[in-house]
Amino acid sequence: MAQQYPDWIWQNGSLKPWAEATTHVMSHALHYGSSVFEGIRSYATPDGAAIFRLTDHLNRLYQSAKIYDMVLPYSADDLAKACRDVIKKNELGAAYLRPLAYRGLGGFGLSAETPIDVAVAAWPMGPYLGPEALQNGIDACVSSWQRFAPNTIPAGAKAGGNYLSGQLIAREARRLGFGEGIALASTGLLSEGAGENLFLVFDGVLHTTPASASILAGITRDTLKTLAREDGIEVVERDIPREYLYLADELLMCGTAAEITPIRSVDGKQVGTGRAGRVTLRLQELFFGLFEGRTHDKWGWLEQV
Repeated sequence: MAQQYPDWIWQNGSLKPWAEATTHVMSHALHYGSSVFEGIRSYATPDGAAIFRLTDHLNRLYQSAKIYDMVLPYSADDLAKACRDVIKKNELGAAYLRPLAYRGLGGFGLSAETPIDVAVAAWPMGPYLGPEALQNGIDACVSSWQRFAPNTIPAGAKAGGNYLSGQLIAREARRLGFGEGIALASTGLLSEGAGENLFLVFDGVLHTTPASASILAGITRDTLKTLAREDGIEVVERDIPREYLYLADELLMCGTAAEITPIRSVDGKQVGTGRAGRVTLRLQELFFGLFEGRTHDKWGWLEQV
């Protein structure tokens, strides 16, 4: 089935028809990966469409841009309005948002000074790893590709070039018949999924890899840590060896796109009972309850459109 695109997109200060949001083939970002972006979801809540943790996502966008010496020509308030505008203009409720800033046409060297172009798109998107994944879980594998070592590429920036690593991991997993790949850090210890953070459950305690494991410290990851602790579930951040993937009682991936996806096996070895466990189901209940009105949003994470 051909991709169905929305009618409108925001680019460089104004809404325009989707087909008119173009950039030159010699733009710096196309050749060198010099872009930063965010993935954000809006949800249809009882109070109307709401964007989840919009302010936090935009703060990270500006932090990523700072790492790469990109000065965005629009304020965070401008981009927050752009996010709301594309949802309204396209008459969306539940949607995926993609704010993007990139080095455009202006020079051909690695360090060339170029204009910074900015766009915000929104489109309907269901579960990233498939419609059954949230309930039934996925089969994952440990990738032959490792995450980049510290002081090579900044893993803490959500930059376009970083996702070449994720592409290798995800495409290898699909080629081998798995739903998603899991990467090790340069240390040989666990890092994260192709585009998701990892949580392991042992004896009811939630374990996750630290920022030093070359992960992007995700906003959904932070959400789950907060919800878990609020619910009395202990959370531990620590280095985790690969073999613990096979020994965990429960295993799950999380991210804006993946939301909370159980992992039922790794490298053909069943995880726990082979289905979402008690802690995973509770986290799903608390997380999706934010958008259905069952979990009180005491943190102000839902920002109305």
